[in-house]
Amino acid sequence: MLKLTLGAVESHFADIIWQNAPLTTLELVALCAEKLNWKRTTTYTVLKKLCDGGIFKTENRQVTVVIPKEEYVAMQSEEFVEKTFQGSLPAFVAAFASRKTITPEELAQIKDMICNFEEKK
Repeated sequence: MLKLTLGAVESHFADIIWQNAPLTTLELVALCAEKLNWKRTTTYTVLKKLCDGGIFKTENRQVTVVIPKEEYVAMQSEEFVEKTFQGSLPAFVAAFASRKTITPEELAQIKDMICNFEEKK
């Protein structure tokens, strides 16, 4: 399982890559200068960290996605449920539902997900 957790700034940086990949490192530097007010060195430092973490890859000055955002979020969610609720999805849902009202639309979506999951088995 992925061991890299993104902080708020790293998440924003990762979103820039996920939204624009593939892109060159020069394009990334320009986007980060515009959106994050970063210098080139900061962009390369954070990019290296996320590449070392296995989320992105750079090759011939081209930045590509290794782990899509949806997969990253799913992995982080799974890790959270594992750590916090000993892997029990029902315990997570019960804790979540005890603090937040689930709308009829959300409940219908959850039911559809469960039905689709059962059909795939």
